[in-house]
Amino acid sequence: MKNAQKRMDDATSYAEWKEAAHEHDVLSGAEDWKRQEHSSRYDYATIRERLREIRKARDTGDDRALLFALNEGIHGNLGGMGKASLYTRSKVGTKRLITDYVDEVTRSLIHISKVRSNVITKAEKLDFFHRASHCFGRSALMLSGAGALGPFHIGVIKTLAQEGLLPRVISGSSAGALTAAVIGTHSDEELVPFFEADIEIEATIEEAHVSSVLGWRDRIQTEDLREMVEAWIPDLTFAEAFQLTGRHINVSVAPTKKLQASRLLNAITSPNVLVREAVMASCAVPGVFPPVMLMARDADGEKQPYLSDMRWIDGSVTDDMPAKRLARLYGVNHFIASQTNPIILWTIQNPNGESGLFGHLWNLGSRATKEWFRATRNFSDQMTRRLPSVNSALNMFHSVALQEYTADINIIPRRRFWDPRKLLAPLDRDEMEYLIAEGEAATWPQVEMIRNCSMISHTLDNLLEGIEGDVVGLYRPTATPVGTKAVA
Repeated sequence: MKNAQKRMDDATSYAEWKEAAHEHDVLSGAEDWKRQEHSSRYDYATIRERLREIRKARDTGDDRALLFALNEGIHGNLGGMGKASLYTRSKVGTKRLITDYVDEVTRSLIHISKVRSNVITKAEKLDFFHRASHCFGRSALMLSGAGALGPFHIGVIKTLAQEGLLPRVISGSSAGALTAAVIGTHSDEELVPFFEADIEIEATIEEAHVSSVLGWRDRIQTEDLREMVEAWIPDLTFAEAFQLTGRHINVSVAPTKKLQASRLLNAITSPNVLVREAVMASCAVPGVFPPVMLMARDADGEKQPYLSDMRWIDGSVTDDMPAKRLARLYGVNHFIASQTNPIILWTIQNPNGESGLFGHLWNLGSRATKEWFRATRNFSDQMTRRLPSVNSALNMFHSVALQEYTADINIIPRRRFWDPRKLLAPLDRDEMEYLIAEGEAATWPQVEMIRNCSMISHTLDNLLEGIEGDVVGLYRPTATPVGTKAVA
C-alpha cells in the first residue's frame, strides 16, 4: 500500500491518481467494502429498492412505468447517500450501490428525453424534468477569500471542468471573486491558458512591482491589481457575462457603512454592474486597498456610478461563503467549497469526514466560542461606540468570526499554513504553477463524491437546456442594459 500511496502523492493527473487510489483500495480491502451494500451510514434498503424499480422499468421497455418510477422521487441525498462519512472508508468512491443508483437514474433520464412523443409528450417531459430539477436541487461552487493563494482555486476549477463537474453557479469573494469572474467571462476554450498559468497571466506578473527585503515582499499595489483585473476580465456586465458563458458568477462585497448590508452581485440582483469593478471591490482588503465605488452601464450603454453614495470592500469580511443567498437565488441545496482563507484554514478540523473525539471537542469549542461572540457583540459595540476606529475593527472581527466557512464538500490545501510575507504579494510563475497543482491534487479525492452528488442535477439541466434551448432552471437576464436595479 505504501507504493500505491506514494503514486497517489506523486500523481500529475486525476487519471494517474485514480489508478493508484484504486490499487490502494484493493490492497486495503476497501474494494470489498464498496461491494457490500450493508452499512449503518445510509439507508441502503431504500436505495436498493428504488434502483430495482427503475432498472426493471427501463429493461422491460415500459417507458410509462419508468416515468412513474422516476416521478416517485428524485431527491438529493436520498437515503443519506451524500454523507461525507461514506467517502472516508476508501481512497476513491464509495458503496457500489450508490454509484449504480446514480448511473441508472442518469441513464433513465436521458432515455426518457428520447422517448417518442406519442408515448410521452414533450409537455410531459418538460413538466417532469422541471419538477425533478426543482426537487433535486443543484450544486454551487464557492471560492473563498485567499490573498495570494488564489491560484489554488484555479486548480480546483481545472479538475472539475475536466471531469465535467463544474457547477454553473459559482461564487467568489476577494481573490475567489477574481477567479470566479475569469471563469464566468470566458469560454471553455479561452480558459486553457488560464488553467496553465500561461501567457497573459505571466505578463501581468512580470509587470507587477516586486521586491524583497529579508524575505518580505512588497505587497501588490492598487494599480497592479487593476491592471491584472483588466488583463484577465473583459469589460462586461454580469448580464453580458452570463449571456456569453451561461455561468452564474456571484461576487461578494461588504459595505463601508455600518448599517448597510453586504451584497451578492450577479446577473439577477445587479445585471448592469460591471464585473471588473465588482472584483476590485471584493479584493479591497481593509487597510490595504481603498474602498471601491461600483460602476454600471445605463440604458444607453454608458458607464455611470452604481449606488454612488456607497463604497465597498473585501467580500470575505462579511460573506465569504454566501450559501443562504445562493440557495434563495438559484435553488442550490448542495455546496462545494474551495477554502483557502488563510485566516480560517487553521481552524478547520477534518471537514469532510468523521472527526473522532478530538474533532468533536474542537467543533464543540468552536460553536461555544461563536455563541460567546454573539452574546457579547452588543456589549462590545456599546463600549466602543465613542471610539469609531476601534468600533469598526471590532465589528469587522465579529463579522469574520461568526461566519460559516465549510460546506457539504470542502476542498482545502494539503498545507494549512502559509508564509504571511507572501499573502498580499505578487507571485512568480513557479509559485502560481505550484498552487494550481495543489488545487488539482486537493480536488482529486473529492471528485467521485462530487460526481455522485451532482451528476443527476447536471443531467437534468443539460436535458432541459437541450429541449428549451436555454440555460434552464436559472433566470436568464437580457443582455441589453435596462437601467440599474437594486441588489439583494
